[in-house]
Amino acid sequence: MFSTKNREPMITGEIESRLYEYMGGIIRRLEGSLLEIGGMPDHVHLLIRESKMVADQEFMSQLKGDSSRWINSTFSDRPKFAWQVGYGWFSVSPPDLDVAMGYLRNQKEHHKVTTFQEEYLKFLKKYQVDFDERYLWG
Repeated sequence: MFSTKNREPMITGEIESRLYEYMGGIIRRLEGSLLEIGGMPDHVHLLIRESKMVADQEFMSQLKGDSSRWINSTFSDRPKFAWQVGYGWFSVSPPDLDVAMGYLRNQKEHHKVTTFQEEYLKFLKKYQVDFDERYLWG
C-alpha cells in the first residue's frame, strides 16, 4: 500500500481504472501476479504474488516510478503526479487471501469511516512494525 505525494486526491475516476490496468502490466513485466487492487483518490492497495526475480525494493521502485511517469505523460493536462516516498509491504497467508481481496475491493466503503492515516497505523500495529510517527507522513 502506498499513497500519492502528500496524500493529494490525484487518482480520480478519470484515471483510476486505466492506472490499475497499467500497474497490472508493470507487475506482470516484473514477473509478479496482481491478485487484486483497490484504493481511493489518495492511495492504492495491491495484493501481489511477488516476483522471485526482482527484490521487493526494486519491484516497488519500478512499479511506482513507471506508473507515475505513465500518468504524467498520458494525462499531461493535469497537475504533476507523484507517489509518496515510502510504502507498506505486508504478507498475507494463503488462508487469508479471500479476506484480503474483499478488503481491497471494498476500499471506497471502508474509507467512508476510516482515513488512510488511521488505516496505515492499524496495519503497522497489527503487523508489529516499529515506527516513529514523525517520519510517516512527510
